[in-house]
Amino acid sequence: MPDDAPHTRRDFVRRSALAAAAFGAFGCRPIESQPGARGADEVGRLRARPVASATRRAPSPGLTTLDAGVPQEVLLYVPNGATAERPLPLAVALHGAGQHPRTGIAPLMAHADAAGLLLVAPQSVDATWDFVRGTYGPDVANLDRVLARVFRDFAVDPARVALTGFSDGASYALSLGVSNGDLFTRVVAFSPGILAPVAYRGRPPIFISHGTRDRILDIDRCSRRFVPSLRAEGYTVTYREFDGPHTVPPDVAAEAADFVRR
Repeated sequence: MPDDAPHTRRDFVRRSALAAAAFGAFGCRPIESQPGARGADEVGRLRARPVASATRRAPSPGLTTLDAGVPQEVLLYVPNGATAERPLPLAVALHGAGQHPRTGIAPLMAHADAAGLLLVAPQSVDATWDFVRGTYGPDVANLDRVLARVFRDFAVDPARVALTGFSDGASYALSLGVSNGDLFTRVVAFSPGILAPVAYRGRPPIFISHGTRDRILDIDRCSRRFVPSLRAEGYTVTYREFDGPHTVPPDVAAEAADFVRR
């Protein structure tokens, strides 16, 4: 199947790990994107891309709020030593259900200076990301606006653009990242519960971690089924299991930051 070929519902259920995960007590379940008024090939698509510019100012390091033209809060972290000329690796960090952008950005921010990572963390429109509630929609539109602003204001290395997330944010990063593999060159999912790409576009390397004592999103129903499914589709997956609950251990976050930087 070509990289940019959209999936039918039958293809999706047959080919993805969600057919095995099904509806479980731990939240690992299938989801079907609804195209609505847009064509099937447009569902979940991000159009923003890194751009060259000769007019950027030197960025100020640290954590700030980004005015991206969306109602929800967006946090931005600029690493020490960033310049207007040197392209930076970018990681978009997505929070878990009911959480705040600070929880989304925290795991990687601890390692951002050492890895030279530019981080951006948007707030979901609702309590969690749109497709977890049944459809891609407003969060995709907001993320496109956020990325367009970041690409306009900062020199971003197009070969190192990552979509990352934890829990529901990991499900969103994994599914939206695979669907937009022509933009994201890395995907990081900390304890994901859903794998529901609209299409397989590109083949970005993927990093997945999951705790063996996770009582929120059971590892057997989730990552242990997602990883073989992705590898069967031709993805290179770095998979890290750890002895712990629904969390992101510091050593896993450090490895993920290096995964994005490389």
